[in-house]
Amino acid sequence: MARPFELLVGLRYTRAKRRNHFISFISLTSMIGIALGVMVLITVLSVMNGFGEELRARILGVVSHVTVSGERGRFEDWQRVATAAAKLPGHVASAPFVQGQAMITHGRAAAGVIVRGILPGEEPKVAAIGDKMVEGRLENLRADEFGVVLGRELAWKLGVQTGSTVTLVTPEGQLTPAGLLPRLKRFTVVGIFEIGMYEFDSGLVLLHLDDAARLYQMTGQVSGVRVKLDDIYQAPRRALELEVELGEGYRVRDWTREHANFFRALKMEKTVMFVIMFFIVAVAAFNIVSTLVMMVADKRAEIAILRTLGAGPRSIMAIFMVQGSIIGVVGTLLGVVLGVLLSLNVESIVPALERLFGIQFLAADVYYISDLPSRLDWLDVASITVAALLMSFVATLYPAWRAAQTQPAEALRYE
Repeated sequence: MARPFELLVGLRYTRAKRRNHFISFISLTSMIGIALGVMVLITVLSVMNGFGEELRARILGVVSHVTVSGERGRFEDWQRVATAAAKLPGHVASAPFVQGQAMITHGRAAAGVIVRGILPGEEPKVAAIGDKMVEGRLENLRADEFGVVLGRELAWKLGVQTGSTVTLVTPEGQLTPAGLLPRLKRFTVVGIFEIGMYEFDSGLVLLHLDDAARLYQMTGQVSGVRVKLDDIYQAPRRALELEVELGEGYRVRDWTREHANFFRALKMEKTVMFVIMFFIVAVAAFNIVSTLVMMVADKRAEIAILRTLGAGPRSIMAIFMVQGSIIGVVGTLLGVVLGVLLSLNVESIVPALERLFGIQFLAADVYYISDLPSRLDWLDVASITVAALLMSFVATLYPAWRAAQTQPAEALRYE
């Protein structure tokens, strides 16, 4: 024979018109259930990947891929660190910064903030804040002019806009005849940005590097150097290489350690969602059990005849495994095709549904991410496909084994 006997009979059982239409209905629902489960699982994971990428991009718009800082939070000769970083494979750019904490006030409003001094000409090379300006530009920060750029949430909280004056109060005090007084300086708002992350939009203040150094009494020094790479996933390895290159006296951290808990939470959430959604596939796959159990009961006479013609228990078992596996394979492949198509087009499908029904799933005035980003990961698709096929195959084992235990004499006694 060109094909094995068991495969031929199993395919014939699948194609043949059954006397019991209820079995056909259960088979169809099992196939559709597997297809829907696989489709939903692929789509949900793709959307979660999209949200993860979007959040990662927003965080890395402010947080550098690799950050080098010195002992006691400061060091001199940042050009030496930038030169060492430039030797790293995949290095894109480096930029110095001065960072400290302060309280910003305007009238009766006040808020605690992180102050970051930057070089406006170098910062856009390592961060995307320059592309997120809603008022003014980063280039408006000029040395000795004491300009400041705020996040949009912070500006709203203080009730300021471009041209307003704010006061920065630093924790470092200065000794005067009246005693120890906090250091404070008035600045003019020259720009407002919106990253889309509340943490940064409500708590980050940008100054020119020289103004920040003067404010924190760090003239000639910087807090650290920010490094950008062409591959963010190489950051942990490059950070270790740079730390070895610089030697003692420097601390090197990558973006995965800066927000380790956040990214671990995203990964854990994706894993938990995969497990939960996979139960849908599991329920549909184990409907194959009931389908085959009823099929075995319906085909007892045929099984007995095959046994008397010489078919062994393994052949009978293989026949029903082929039949059940076809349900799983067809359902899985159909679900993969639908899931891939939906994942690739979800960003256009969702707006169309919103226009059709006149609703908005993610309101822009409530959520920073008001659309549904999607990124299809073929590794996820492969994992889901293999898991669904394996689950379908396992579901065929018990009914096929029961069929193989059929005794010809018992099955034909009342025929």
